[in-house]
Amino acid sequence: MNDVPGFSDVEKAHLRISPYVHRTPVLTSKSVNALLGADLYFKCENFQKVGAFKFRGATNAVMSLSNDEAKCGVATHSSGNHAAALALAAHNRGIKAYVVMPKNAPEIKKKAVQGYGAEITFCEPTLEAREETLRLLVEKTGAKEVHPYDNFQVIAGQGTAAKEMIEDVGTFDQVLCPVGGGGLLAGTSLSVKALLPTASVIACEPAGADDACRSFKAGRIIPSHKPNTIADGLLTSLGRRNFEIIQSKVDDVLTVSDESIVAAMRMIWERMKIIIEPSSAVPLAAILEQKLDVACKKTGVILSGGNVDLNTISTYFK
Repeated sequence: MNDVPGFSDVEKAHLRISPYVHRTPVLTSKSVNALLGADLYFKCENFQKVGAFKFRGATNAVMSLSNDEAKCGVATHSSGNHAAALALAAHNRGIKAYVVMPKNAPEIKKKAVQGYGAEITFCEPTLEAREETLRLLVEKTGAKEVHPYDNFQVIAGQGTAAKEMIEDVGTFDQVLCPVGGGGLLAGTSLSVKALLPTASVIACEPAGADDACRSFKAGRIIPSHKPNTIADGLLTSLGRRNFEIIQSKVDDVLTVSDESIVAAMRMIWERMKIIIEPSSAVPLAAILEQKLDVACKKTGVILSGGNVDLNTISTYFK
């Protein structure tokens, strides 16, 4: 059996998760389009339950488990959005969720995970610490691990956001998507290339966490080493399944500065009156930096989430 999903798996996921997730709106802004000379359509996953697209993949993964697989609960490691998503998905199924979080995760995300009823174990803020702590936790509890992005059902679930956007709006010339571990990007590319074969899929990531760009160009996974960016949701390295899909279906990977990410956040907050987190702003930052052509092109943009700790807002907008 192929352990990498295809678009048919995205379709199955959409049917499975529809009773639980929001079909989020696609918004446009005349002022943003006028400023940038663009025709942009924003898929607003900041309005998704738990405030991020992650709820799609987590719900699909949890609801796909057999009763025997689910009986001891589910476990994961995450800096926040996937943790909250898995916690709520587990709550909806009536099973336990165990989450390993780095000690420096944003407070708003720690509170969200606790609020959804998950049991949190904190660890040092390194991938090695997260993985080892999770290994010991799974060994102790017998919980089923649900990886934040390198998971068949998670990838399929994340692909439903782009599927909805295309169903609601129609054709696009290109679709822009942020990339961290690659779950959203892999799923997005499955949907776009199946429904709009001639459209381009462009990944966008912070220059301070550019492992996807380097991996894409090298043709092999180059893990992230001490990433440094305000886009805290994009710090992780690409997963194996994700990279396999990205290699075959993504057209380019662009990098942007933190300064441009902040400028893009400000533009969306001020012009569209909606809140997005730094990771969501990365695709628009690529447009602000003129890294790609948007003139005379219909462009879809996945806004991945909106979980911002307002106590730290001064670190963004000085």
